[in-house]
Amino acid sequence: MATDSPNGGKHRRSSPQQQDPVEGPLPGESTVRPYGGPTPSYEEGELPEPAPAQSGGDGPGDGGHSAAGNSDDGGMMRSSAVMAVGTMASRITGFARTIVLGAAIGTHLLGDAYHTAHTIPFILNDLLIGGLMASVIVPFLVKRRKRDADGGKATEDRLFTTTMLALFTLTAVAVLAAEILIYLYGSRFTPAQFDASVYLARYLLTQIFFVGMSGLLSAMLNTRGKFGAAVWAPVLNNIVIMLVAGMFLLVAGPDLTPDEVTDGQLTLLGAGTAAGMALQAVVLFVALTRTGYRWRPRIDLRGSGLGEAVRTAGWMMLYTLLTQAGLWITTNIANAANVAAVEQDPDAAVGAGITAYNLAYQLFQLPYAIIAVSLITVLLPRMSAHADDRNWTMVRSDFSRTLRISAFVLVPMAFAIALFAKPLSILAFARGSISVADATSIGYILAVMALGLVPFTVFQLMLRVFFAMGDTRTPAMIAIANLAVHAALAFASYLLLPPAHVVTGVAAGFMISFLSGLVIAGNILSHRLGGLDGKHILGTLLRLHLAAIPSVAAGFGVIHLFDTYAGPGLLNYIGAPVVGCVLGALLFLGAARLLRVQELTSAVELIRGRLRR
Repeated sequence: MATDSPNGGKHRRSSPQQQDPVEGPLPGESTVRPYGGPTPSYEEGELPEPAPAQSGGDGPGDGGHSAAGNSDDGGMMRSSAVMAVGTMASRITGFARTIVLGAAIGTHLLGDAYHTAHTIPFILNDLLIGGLMASVIVPFLVKRRKRDADGGKATEDRLFTTTMLALFTLTAVAVLAAEILIYLYGSRFTPAQFDASVYLARYLLTQIFFVGMSGLLSAMLNTRGKFGAAVWAPVLNNIVIMLVAGMFLLVAGPDLTPDEVTDGQLTLLGAGTAAGMALQAVVLFVALTRTGYRWRPRIDLRGSGLGEAVRTAGWMMLYTLLTQAGLWITTNIANAANVAAVEQDPDAAVGAGITAYNLAYQLFQLPYAIIAVSLITVLLPRMSAHADDRNWTMVRSDFSRTLRISAFVLVPMAFAIALFAKPLSILAFARGSISVADATSIGYILAVMALGLVPFTVFQLMLRVFFAMGDTRTPAMIAIANLAVHAALAFASYLLLPPAHVVTGVAAGFMISFLSGLVIAGNILSHRLGGLDGKHILGTLLRLHLAAIPSVAAGFGVIHLFDTYAGPGLLNYIGAPVVGCVLGALLFLGAARLLRVQELTSAVELIRGRLRR
């Protein structure tokens, strides 16, 4: 079958024997997170989003052609709703874990010591395992399960054995090098803070093994069409960490400093956290054995095809390296700023380091994770099939529709989060070791991040288009430009802003880098696809932002009324967001209807269809 290309020529689709299908990374929340983000998806208490069955396949869990052929908004939204419900438990418990952990260790020097030590295992996993898993291993396993006479069993045994040995070696080396690793990310720590972080790292670095194995086990379950364990295992991890954090708070009390914490208390915190990730890996292994898989150790890699598959991941590994360089900059600057704030005035300092940044990010990413990721999970297999057919019209249509549907929810939500960031942060975090002043600092960071929610989402969608086209080189090149913008603004913030506000500037640079990145990516994709439906997209975004103006005005009014008549307190922190969001939502929907936003009609039809059932 011949299809038109953007330049007017013809491309003939190759048969499976002539050319492998274009396969992108694991759909959904990639293990490769946006650079500068505090932690990968595992840190948030969950695994990468499960991959829906690929259309047109003949392997297990094949979904036929319906997934690729259904192009209506309602079908995508219904499928995405199912994915969103499936991940809700891990999201909620992950956020609850963040709140409990924040109450236990706070946002000052001890909190930064813990979060730095806790982040490093995921950084190393991303650098050496995560990007490889996303871009190579899952497609490779699917392919071998389809083509090998034994259904890919020998390949899986080789991969399982090799990965386990590699992770064990990497974990052992990392534990031995804990002091060096902590120095790389916390060179400005106080002596006591450095010692506490190294002590914690001896335990937390063992998570490298369990995080990597969890990723592989999840991939092997996904290729079998089994997604439940990957959704629920992280919930157990979150519950374990909440229990550990609660015990730590009970034993040690709030507002503990690195000079006051004991080795026993640090052991409870470090070993307990690592135990949660170990339990997650065990649950996934048990789930895999229940599918009938029985691991047989094999290290005979010659002729397995794995080496060739790994070599194709070079650009994705470069992309991962660049994302981690951004995170390294963010962590070091945030840690240094928090230490400087304490040294400047220990009594007046608020927690404004990497811990505050992480907590703000947890709130920021929830709308994207629940709404956009679930849409992306449904989109990517279908878009990959269209890219394999060189059907650029449908690729462009899929991208445009997903972006517009996501924006319909995310535009008003971004303004709502920015407006009510302070009361939301106080309500969520001001307890235990986090004071109201500390939570207010988190709110400022969150407000800045929220204003970048839409550019962040658009950029992530554009990356998925490149991945669907089998292109990992271009995202790596764009990441260089993103990193340059982020680094320049982060260092400028450190040099120009007071220590307590440096992290807010870093967050602003993080968001601006996505704005510059989507401009570059959009121009490249527009050239390749013969356009990106830009007029339709920009028109929708403009109408959505215009529709949000009455809601924003009402939000400011609600904040003023509650500040004037309620004052500081629980009534304000709960009442202002609730009243503001309800009133804002009604005004937004009314304005969207007057402005004839098409996505409103799609949402209404979906809700009506649900109510009729």
